[in-house]
Amino acid sequence: MIQAAANLKASAALLGLDWSSVQRIMERAVERGLLQRELDNVTRVGIDEKSFRRGQDYVSVMTDPDESRVLEVSEGRDEKAADILWNTFSEGQRQQIEAVSMDMWKAFENSAEKNVPDAEIVHDRYHISAHLNAAVDKVRRSENKALRQQGDDRLKGSRNLWLYNEENISDERRPEFEPLKNAELKTSRAWALKEQFRWFWEYHYPGNAEKFFNSWYAWASRCRLEPMKKVARMLKNRLPRILTWFRHRISNATAEGFNSRIQSIKASARGFRNFTNYRIRILFYCGKLDLVPHGIQP
Repeated sequence: MIQAAANLKASAALLGLDWSSVQRIMERAVERGLLQRELDNVTRVGIDEKSFRRGQDYVSVMTDPDESRVLEVSEGRDEKAADILWNTFSEGQRQQIEAVSMDMWKAFENSAEKNVPDAEIVHDRYHISAHLNAAVDKVRRSENKALRQQGDDRLKGSRNLWLYNEENISDERRPEFEPLKNAELKTSRAWALKEQFRWFWEYHYPGNAEKFFNSWYAWASRCRLEPMKKVARMLKNRLPRILTWFRHRISNATAEGFNSRIQSIKASARGFRNFTNYRIRILFYCGKLDLVPHGIQP
């Protein structure tokens, strides 16, 4: 009943209990579910960060991409927070981990190297896409400012168009985008680089993907667009842990998929001041835990 309700307040009303009583029920259910959870078959995990409170407060989240579940949540996004996530597993279970998907956050890398030294780190393709999109937007903002000073407002209001993949641009906005895409603009060149990189993920073998990357990198290096060149250099430096994707084909898509659910949890609670309550709520709704007391049928 609690899982079906819109929020904890609604659950309390349905059960005829106060907020604190429902919170304690959730805490006991999560504790019971974690004790009963099976982890022996987990070989691949993802680590990502989520916002907690306003500002620069974050939590770190470990997910199981194969079972689409949250495994653990820790406060912060430093190496210590990541180490806490690895305590989810016993030493023997950690030895079975083959791959870890994450962004390029050094603290997460350091923790994985320490806790699962035999596992391969896979830099998440969706974070890479986000880096490329951010670079395109930097080019657009700079060029838009320069053009408007000359009385040219072609790029005004076009931000989202450059962030879409080409096939996702709506029929209504395509007539607006086509002339921009084909114009002699710095932004159109940055967008073309971003779009071209998408072919990287279509290869079946890391050797072929590496050849494609080297060709793409040569183009990016000559583009004279510093935001794009900066991202290209970052990808070049991290290429070995990007190519691991072709062996494991995992990403943080599962973690990203929980974003809307976690945002809903935050919104329904109107934010969290207490990390412990936030963690319990995420595991209760996203952990796929067996929450039913032993001997009681659901």
